[in-house]
Amino acid sequence: MKHFFPLERVTRMLLVIGLVWGGLCTSVYAQLRTITGKVTTGEDGSAMPGVNVVLKGTQKGTSTNASGNYSIEVNGANPVLVFSFVGYDPTEVVVGNRNMIDVKLNPGAETLGEVVVTALGIKREKRALGYSVGEVSGKDIVNVPQENVLNALSGRVAGVQINQTSGVGSSVSIIIRGAKSLSNDNQPLFVVDGVPIANSLNNLRAMGDRNNVDYGNAISDLNPDDVESVSVLKGPSAAALYGSRAGNGVILITTKSGKKGKGLGVSFSTSNVFETPYRFLDFHYKYANGNRNARLDETSAYWAGPELDKGILAAQWNSPLDANGQKIPTELKSYKDNMKNFLETGITTTNNLSISGSSDKSTYRVSYNYMQNNGPIPNSDLKRHTLSAAGTYDISNKVKLSTNLNFVRSFSKNRPSTANRGANPLEAVYLWPHVDVRDLKNYWVPGNEQIRQLSPSANGDNPYFLAYGINNGFNRDRVYGNMKLDYNITPELSAFARVSYDMFTEDRETKIPWSYSRVRNGGYYLQGIGRNETNTDFLLTYKKAIKSFDVSVSGGANYMVQNYKEDYMGGSILTVPGLYRISNIPLASLQVSNGSNKKEIYSVYGMASMGYKNMLYLDLTARNDWSSTLPAENRSYFYPSASLSWLANYTFSLPKSISLLKFRAGWAQVGNDAAPYQLVPTLGTGTWGSLITTNVPGTLLNAQLKPEIATSTEFGLDFGLFENRIRFEGTYYYVENKNQILSITTPSSSGFGSKLINAGLLASKGWEINLGGSPIRDKNGWNLDVNVNFTRNRTRIKELTEGMDFYQLWDDNNGGAFTYVGQEIGDIYSRGYATVQDASSPYYRWPILDRNGSWIPVNDRNARMKVGNFNPNFIMGMQTTLSYKRFSLAASFDARIGGNFQSYTYRYGESDWKSQRQINNLIPGGLYSEAELVALLKSNPEQYIIPENGNFPRVGGYTKATGGMGADGDGAFVPGVILQADGTYKEHLGGAGTNIFPISNTYPWSYNQQITFDASFLKMRELSLSYNIPNIGGFRNASISIFTRNLMLWNAAKIGIDPERAFQADGGRFRQGIELQNVMPWTMPIGFKLNFNL
Repeated sequence: MKHFFPLERVTRMLLVIGLVWGGLCTSVYAQLRTITGKVTTGEDGSAMPGVNVVLKGTQKGTSTNASGNYSIEVNGANPVLVFSFVGYDPTEVVVGNRNMIDVKLNPGAETLGEVVVTALGIKREKRALGYSVGEVSGKDIVNVPQENVLNALSGRVAGVQINQTSGVGSSVSIIIRGAKSLSNDNQPLFVVDGVPIANSLNNLRAMGDRNNVDYGNAISDLNPDDVESVSVLKGPSAAALYGSRAGNGVILITTKSGKKGKGLGVSFSTSNVFETPYRFLDFHYKYANGNRNARLDETSAYWAGPELDKGILAAQWNSPLDANGQKIPTELKSYKDNMKNFLETGITTTNNLSISGSSDKSTYRVSYNYMQNNGPIPNSDLKRHTLSAAGTYDISNKVKLSTNLNFVRSFSKNRPSTANRGANPLEAVYLWPHVDVRDLKNYWVPGNEQIRQLSPSANGDNPYFLAYGINNGFNRDRVYGNMKLDYNITPELSAFARVSYDMFTEDRETKIPWSYSRVRNGGYYLQGIGRNETNTDFLLTYKKAIKSFDVSVSGGANYMVQNYKEDYMGGSILTVPGLYRISNIPLASLQVSNGSNKKEIYSVYGMASMGYKNMLYLDLTARNDWSSTLPAENRSYFYPSASLSWLANYTFSLPKSISLLKFRAGWAQVGNDAAPYQLVPTLGTGTWGSLITTNVPGTLLNAQLKPEIATSTEFGLDFGLFENRIRFEGTYYYVENKNQILSITTPSSSGFGSKLINAGLLASKGWEINLGGSPIRDKNGWNLDVNVNFTRNRTRIKELTEGMDFYQLWDDNNGGAFTYVGQEIGDIYSRGYATVQDASSPYYRWPILDRNGSWIPVNDRNARMKVGNFNPNFIMGMQTTLSYKRFSLAASFDARIGGNFQSYTYRYGESDWKSQRQINNLIPGGLYSEAELVALLKSNPEQYIIPENGNFPRVGGYTKATGGMGADGDGAFVPGVILQADGTYKEHLGGAGTNIFPISNTYPWSYNQQITFDASFLKMRELSLSYNIPNIGGFRNASISIFTRNLMLWNAAKIGIDPERAFQADGGRFRQGIELQNVMPWTMPIGFKLNFNL
């Protein structure tokens, strides 16, 4: 065979090249010398690992190790070293005759704050990212103390919607870029210092009839004072490296750690918050309990009895007795301040102490936090102890050990029921408008303690009995942390191995005494929950500067295992009242259950980043997961991503006023896998009479399930003007989520009620805009910073499975949240009613009434009427800080515009005739002909509620019996037409589009449009005034502040109910758009905070 180059010629060429190269190397070697040193920060002197050290004019370079040390060979007469790190000003140093050079790097004026934490905890320069990342500093989180880190994020990050379901310690929902899944709760993955943290809800069951308690979700265990920063990875492009767990986004939380070079440091802060209720439900307090204004009936829930404060006498629950033992009638008076008198001033006290320090080879930080809350509801509390420790140790110049450990204990003697009727003490306060709630404080009947509560009615519960008698206690212990080993193999090659652990156990105990109206013989219940997760991961990274390119390539693996268990036992009969023991429950009433599950995911992943001349950056990532919850043939799934960032201001010569002009684009896939044990049936046990039974779940499982897959594309534009004094970030995204894991109804002949399938395609699109600026930077000390963000998201169902035209998120028999193919997620519907279908009729689409003047219900699901959507049209946030020398005034606002919610508090208020709006719309007394009445009502479209006359004609009103128009059985007129015998329609009050104001209980229960309200609101999330105290003696960086938070400034519903609380923590997920007896009044917190350092 002939070679293009003869072998002997090639040999001679290689020999010549080798001789020449050897000579050159000998010459250069004679001039080489090694320079060593250490790079530290100019801020606190701590070591800086990963700093690029380059010999100027060459491609020769290295990086500092975990201890900030470096070593590089230089040659030439006047060598110059360039030190650079993202977020810091580059520094050039002339070597001269020195062999050891230590350098301090200072944060860059233009790039300060532009370093963000990205996936796997890797710090990146923000300008290099091709996707959107929200960043909130720890300083912003603790500026106004919050008991929950998530509450501090409200209104601060575009694309993020946060809702708190109730008061302190309650569950908090966070949704990033709208709902992406129909079947899960759309909550993101939380990662704290590399540790994935469970944040699922565990409100698994109401222990006792209608004793619904929100115990909160687990992220509330995190101490806000320990947080250094929070990064929000909003899109799949940012979160793809987390694979199947990143379908709803990722919240990365970095906690504080010790700093080198600072010596011993002590920090202390204390705060007190006083929470005073100030806005209550708009109820009328005009009538006592009863019906038709006829007589007092304290067993009735209706506020339609005799008029109060008119000198009317009646025998009341606490009336004195005459000589014959008969009650002496007393005057009926109203007690409008019952809720104010029942509630207390809530007090939250938080103390935080941290100690940090360092040596040549180590750093450490230890902190302790104690939070105690006594809520406005009597006998409600929450306490939390948090102990955290973090440290690093340089085993050698190349090996560094880091560890982080946290212990949290949260506990309460009583978490009150604040949703639904029944055990909710706030709902009970509104039972009797003629009863002074203060007369009920001694809630046991004298001589019948633990047996019979003191109550004006056997059908209603004393609110103090519900607050003090029923106790829902819990204790949750949590341990989480990690241990990490970093190894700088060479200046370009590094690796780390890490083990992280998250574990919590929670014990709940519920005591229900005798005489509770829902459980007359009391009850005792115990529940235990345990969950742990272990992650073991490894990452190998190679970084190299090659001419004009900066290249970084990483590869790694992860193994995750989760375990969960739940135990429950209890019963609704106590043999001996007041004795709360399992042994005190009759065996026939005792219920026992337990369950457990396990899940594993194996993963490999890789990423590559390449930058070109600081103006063009390309990121590629890939991850493959193998999930134990999916069948073998579908167990492996691949998640790729790509993103591009182009800095035009580094490419072209632009005006000096333009400090940043960046275009970015990203594409990615992430997903959600299935919950454990969805492939094959599992066995359970139960009882039937005295027999023990074995059963299988009512859902037919699917051995062919696939993971949900979300494919995302996003584009963005960022620019800065005048040295970033004006900043803009805009993002458009489009996401398609397929293979939704859904439960659909099956024929009863199958023996199952439902089955799991992969079906459905969701499409989401939205805009995110951030606009920030520093319009005032005055040499006299005045500074003003402003940041505004805007978000709009819409998600539609494009496809479902054959024969399935809608998906039900929740329902209440009269309506609910249903999403039809082609429509938006979040649509709210009501039961339909018969309407005129003849398009040529002047009454087209008017309601058709029966002979009693009532709507005619249509129960066909296709006749449902859309009455709203629970998603806002858009959300906005704004933060502003004005400072002058040592004073600072800061405010944060949050607005939701559009969207709807259904209020079951208002449903009960209307049906029980308590609403002030009903009183405002009474028809004045006097006789009117039907024509005159119609004219009157048409001329006053907001006033047409007509109570039944009964025996008190002085109250006024019209019924068929008194010559007026027809009314339904509860005395409420409704608009519409009545079909006549000749086929024509007779107009009956009002016109099309007239609002409905019902009375009594027929219409509120049957049609939900009457309890659907506009959810728009504007809140001031935070307002604070602080003063930085000059250093005195050993006290440094001290400050004192006064603040308030979460004030409602405006809302569209105007019914005294907070639309933000239209989120229900329902078992293991949230229900959005429904407010269920969450009648906590609006409160005004006033707080004070002091902090200092030693």
